[in-house]
Amino acid sequence: MIIAKGDEAIKATGEGVDGIMYVAYVIFALVLLFVVVFVLKGIFAGDLKKTLMSVGAFALIVVIAYVLSDGVETELREGGMLSASGSKWVGTGLYTFYILAILAIGAMVFSGIKKMTTR
Repeated sequence: MIIAKGDEAIKATGEGVDGIMYVAYVIFALVLLFVVVFVLKGIFAGDLKKTLMSVGAFALIVVIAYVLSDGVETELREGGMLSASGSKWVGTGLYTFYILAILAIGAMVFSGIKKMTTR
């Protein structure tokens, strides 16, 4: 339908896009449902204690990153303002990424050194 009408007609009227968006919403909801079901199935089929410990460790890293970050109200390029809370959460995300990246690199280095010494 969109191909038959052409790009210019779609841009001008938006006709034909609504149906496709509803299909996309339904597919997105189905994918999300399947992901949640299979994740929960995997959690309860595996070792629940290890899973909860991993989630707790990740939560601890996020809390540490939240404490390390500072929220400063910042003016955006478009003229709006980013609140201090929003700035603090952006900093939290960055610090969480940095901590997890350092841990991953450290684990790879440690694994490589351990593998080299056990040969």
